[in-house]
Amino acid sequence: MERAFGDVGLAPPPRAIIRRQVGLSLAEVIRSLLPDADGALHERLVAQYRAAFFELRSAGTIGAEPLYPGIAKLLETLTTQGWQLGVATGKSDRGLAHILAHHGIARHFVTLQTADRHPSKPHPAMIEAALVEAGAAAQDAVMIGDTSFDMAMAVSAGVRAIGVGWGYHPNDELVAAGAIAVAEDVGELSAMLA
Repeated sequence: MERAFGDVGLAPPPRAIIRRQVGLSLAEVIRSLLPDADGALHERLVAQYRAAFFELRSAGTIGAEPLYPGIAKLLETLTTQGWQLGVATGKSDRGLAHILAHHGIARHFVTLQTADRHPSKPHPAMIEAALVEAGAAAQDAVMIGDTSFDMAMAVSAGVRAIGVGWGYHPNDELVAAGAIAVAEDVGELSAMLA
């Protein structure tokens, strides 16, 4: 993001402000960071971000995004227990596919919803599509997320929301946005799902 801003001759916002936007679609992040700019500048920044990200990933400058400790095992456990898992992310289809393949976890998910095909969070479209693809009812589903955008999306879609305290939004914001509980680690999350 800092490089994209620099490429168009703008000073980037502070990193803490940028990180608070994690979870939104790229276009929504840009609009949020520059609410008074025109659409042409927004589109230019989106293009610059994508180009910079592709270049940095291709050069090996951006490492693989790690899974939080215990997540791979939890996915395996939930799959074995018969849970139908899905992803609702502000990432692109290509970005999500890269991460799932890198970690070898794609097999755990029956539905993948990205910002390429839906409005940005907190709009409920991603969860609604995931429910349809999984053949699940909202009252039987739970959204697990680390941002207030995730929690608000869950509330809008009529599903329970569980926050995790290892993202960029503090626990009180997760609860204010609709989380019924916030797990501090994977063990707590697992217990909440039991």
